[in-house]
Amino acid sequence: MSAIHPSELSFITKHAPFDRMELGHVLWMLERMHLGYYAEGEVIVSPDQGVVDRLFVIKQGVVHGEQNVAKASDADTWLELMEGECFPLGALLANRSVASTYRAGTDIFCYELPAAAFSELIGMSAAFRDFCTRRIANLLEHSKQVIQAQYSQSSVEQQSLASPLSAIIRRAPITCTPDVTVRSVLTIMKEQRIGSMVAADGEGRPLGIVTLHDVLDRIAIPQIDLDQPVINVMSTQLSSLPPQALAHEAALLMAKQGFRHVLIVENERLVGLVSEKDLFALQRVGLRQIGASIRHAETVEGLRQGAADIRHMARNMMAQGVAPEQLTQFISTFNDLIAERIVELECKASGITGTPLHDGLCWLALGSEGRFEQTLNTDQDNALIFKVPDGMTADQVREKLLPIARRINETLDQCGFPLCKGEIMASNPKWCLSLEEWKRAFSAWISGGSPEALLHASIFFDFRPLYGQFDLAQDLRGWLGRVASDNSRFLHMMAENALRNRPPLGVVRDFVVGKENKIDLKLNGITPFVDAARIFSLASGVTDTNTIQRLRLSAEKMRIDNTEIDAWIDALLFIQVLRMRRHDEASAQGVDDQALDNLIDPEKLNELDRRILKEAFRQARKLQARLAMEYHL
Repeated sequence: MSAIHPSELSFITKHAPFDRMELGHVLWMLERMHLGYYAEGEVIVSPDQGVVDRLFVIKQGVVHGEQNVAKASDADTWLELMEGECFPLGALLANRSVASTYRAGTDIFCYELPAAAFSELIGMSAAFRDFCTRRIANLLEHSKQVIQAQYSQSSVEQQSLASPLSAIIRRAPITCTPDVTVRSVLTIMKEQRIGSMVAADGEGRPLGIVTLHDVLDRIAIPQIDLDQPVINVMSTQLSSLPPQALAHEAALLMAKQGFRHVLIVENERLVGLVSEKDLFALQRVGLRQIGASIRHAETVEGLRQGAADIRHMARNMMAQGVAPEQLTQFISTFNDLIAERIVELECKASGITGTPLHDGLCWLALGSEGRFEQTLNTDQDNALIFKVPDGMTADQVREKLLPIARRINETLDQCGFPLCKGEIMASNPKWCLSLEEWKRAFSAWISGGSPEALLHASIFFDFRPLYGQFDLAQDLRGWLGRVASDNSRFLHMMAENALRNRPPLGVVRDFVVGKENKIDLKLNGITPFVDAARIFSLASGVTDTNTIQRLRLSAEKMRIDNTEIDAWIDALLFIQVLRMRRHDEASAQGVDDQALDNLIDPEKLNELDRRILKEAFRQARKLQARLAMEYHL
C-alpha cells in the first residue's frame, strides 16, 4: 500500500485492537498491507496450503470458517467473521497451517499483512500483542470498562473483592497469650484502638478471639471476674483463610457464619486479621447485616425483606463492578440462607425437629442454585433425600415429609422464588426419595438413555446439600461419580443430546434469532457451557457442581490446555454479564423480578457487545467441537 488514504485509517481505527494501538504503529502496519479480493465461495486459506503467510483484516463482506475442506453446508460453518475482524491469529502465532478452511461467504475485500510484518508488529505494539494472545479476554476487559462507565462513577480507590486478603491486611496482628487476664486484654484493646484480640500459642497458632461485640454479652452483662484467663471468654470456633484467598471469599464466610472477623492463617500461623469494616467500608454493602437478618427471621415477611435486600445488594455490587463469577456466588450463597431458614422454621413448626425424621433428611439444591450460578431471575429447583428410620417404610416417611416440603416450596414462592413449572421440587413425590431410591433413579437414567432420562440427568446431576444431613448427599455424589464415569455409553448419549443445542450463530446474519428477533441467553448461551462442563466432570470424576470449577478441574485430567479453558470461561462470564444487565435494566423499568426473562435483541446491543457476544458463541462452538471430538460425534 503505497499511500494511506484517510478513509483507510478511519476504518481500521474503528476496530479492536487497532483502536487501542499507537498511531505510529497503525500507520506502520497500513504501509505494509495490501488489499485483496475474493469472490463468493472462494477459499481464502485452508489447511492444505501449509504454514499461514498472512494476517487478514476484513474490510468488506463475510468470511465463513468451516470444519472440513469441502464446500460447507450451513451445519458445517462453525465460524462467521464480519467487517473489521482479523484471522487466523492462532495459526500465525504458532507458525502453522490453519485448522479450518476460511471461505468467502460473500464477495469480500481484505487488508493483508505479511507474516514477517505481523511478527514485527507483535514485538512492536503491546496492545496488538495482548489482543492476539488474549483475544476474548482483551475484548471482555474493553467491554467491562464500558459497562463500568454506564453503571457508576465509583472511586478508583474502591476496594476490589477480587483482591487477595494479603493486599488488604492493614496491620500486623496484635495477639496475647491465652492465660493473660481479661482486664489486661480490655486495656490493650482500648490503648491500641482495636476491635478484637486473638490469643495465640508460642508458635503463633490462633486459639481464640474476643471482640468488642463479645464484651457486652460475655463480660459486661454477666459481670465476670476480670482477672481470669481471657481464653475462658473467647470464641474458640475460629474461621480462617490463607493470605492468597480473595476478599470475596472472606465476605462469603462472614455472611454465612455471621462473624465480623476472619483470621488470615499461613502454615497454621496467624499473619493477619480482616474485618467486615476492612472489606466493605468503601463498598457500603452490609453483607453481614443481611445475613444476620435472614438467619434470625421468624416470619415470612422478614424473609421476604431479606430476599429483597439480596436483590438490592446484587444490583449495588453490579454497579460497583463486582465480577460475574463472584456476584453469582454471592447471590446463591444468600439465597441459600433464605432456603435454609425456611426449611428450619417449617421443620420446627411441623414438630419434627429433633426427631429421627428430621435427623435423617437433607434438602438438596438443584439447577443454577446447585451450581452456585443464580442471577436475579431464578425459580425453584430442589429435592429431598432421606434415611428411613427403623420401623418405617420409605412411603411412610414420604407421606410425612411431603406436606412439609409443600409449605417450604410455597414460602419460597412468597419470597420471590417462583414454583418450578416442571415441578422439579421436593413437594413432588418423584423427588422426595430415600438414598436407595435416589440410587435406583439415577441407575435407571444412566442405563435408559431416553430423552426424559437425559433431561432428568442434566437437572439432577447438579445437586448439592443445603440443609440437614450432608452425608446423605455426599454418599450419593460419591456413588454417582463411580457409576457415571464407568458408563461410556451414557456419557456418549449425554454429549449427543448436548450438541443438539447449538449456539445461535448465523450464516447469513450475525445471529440466529427467534421470536421478536431475540436470543435466549440462558438456553442458547449459558446452557452449552453448563452441559459440556457437566459431562466433562462426570467423565473425570470431578465432584464440584459449579460450571467454571468443573471446567478448571476437568482440564488437567482431560489434557485440555489452560488457555482454551480460560477462553471458554471468559465467554461464559460475558454471557452471564449480559443476562444480569438485562435483568437489572428490566427491573429499573418496573418489571417484577419474577417476570424477568433472558431474551435480548442483539441488534440493540452496542457494536462492542455484539462483537464479543459473537466471539462468546464461537467459544461455545469450540467447546462443543471438543465435546464432539471426545465422544466421536
